[in-house]
Amino acid sequence: MGKLYLVATPIGNLGDITLRAVEILKSADVIAAEDTRKTRGLLTHLGITGKKLVSYYGPREERGAERLLKNLLAGESVAVVTDAGTPGVSDPAGRIVRLAIENGIDIVPVPGASALLSALTASGFDTASFRFEGFLPIKSGKRLALLKELCEEPRTVVLYESTHRIIKLLGELTAEIPDRRIVVGRELTKLYEEFLRGTTAEISAKLTGKRKKGEFVVVLEGKR
Repeated sequence: MGKLYLVATPIGNLGDITLRAVEILKSADVIAAEDTRKTRGLLTHLGITGKKLVSYYGPREERGAERLLKNLLAGESVAVVTDAGTPGVSDPAGRIVRLAIENGIDIVPVPGASALLSALTASGFDTASFRFEGFLPIKSGKRLALLKELCEEPRTVVLYESTHRIIKLLGELTAEIPDRRIVVGRELTKLYEEFLRGTTAEISAKLTGKRKKGEFVVVLEGKR
């Protein structure tokens, strides 16, 4: 049987790819990508050509995992990558990992860049213990219930948010805890990397009405 590699890719700066990740991508029989176009661009940058690229993304993750399992059972090595960061952390990977475990296939994590850890370590908040929730639910009922719970969390809280919903999230946090300290990271490791520091109310006011691109990492200080 083949091996399943979970390969972390850069979250922005292409120089953050590890030497080990490059070697795995070169040697893998199949590369399963969240977006084959983006992964092809990364491979071109790395000088890797002639690889078998297959699509493996959220809405069709179950069907994609079944196909990848066939590759693994046939003795092929499969490298799973996402658009940016570590597979399985708010990105596809969970289904194929579970199938691999059920079928006795070796799983090899290849660590690297992480938006979560980059923002957390630069926040200045407590890192000894923290809570990561990724993207909050879109449905308002579940979203607000979880948000209220997180506002009472004594540990540092880390969230992901998109360009389109960052202002909404900051408004929701301001309504609950206007004076809580927060750090918002944007375009991490890229040319226009930015960290905004202040209270939820201050950062909400600073960003409201301004057009911001990229995904955001929100780090909320725990309740004291």
